[in-house]
Amino acid sequence: MRLLGINIPDNKRIIIALAYLYGIGPTRAAEILTATKINPDKRASTLDLNEVNKIKEYVEKHFKIEGELRQIIKQNIALLKDLQTYRGARHARRLPVRGQRTKTNSRTVRGNVRKTAGSGKRKVALK
Repeated sequence: MRLLGINIPDNKRIIIALAYLYGIGPTRAAEILTATKINPDKRASTLDLNEVNKIKEYVEKHFKIEGELRQIIKQNIALLKDLQTYRGARHARRLPVRGQRTKTNSRTVRGNVRKTAGSGKRKVALK
């Protein structure tokens, strides 16, 4: 089943399947289903066209999701970079933004740098 241009799994309950849309989590999915008066325990494959249209109209009217939401987030990050804020600089350098430590974590972001003596060495082949 497709909803708002995204493939939604048919075999899952609709409250879980709605969370496959970017910008909709479990809480927002429950809110959508109560507003549209659809049973959350229904499977996505058992929804009729009327119920799918109800969900689609409600989501389009009340929320920004998928491409539009991604675009807004990108614009916000670009604004932080343009204003040269601390958070913007962290985004630009691809480091943790929200105060996480970097001495031991965020290794993959930093290029998997290991500074201890024996951790990066190759094993010597046995003769």
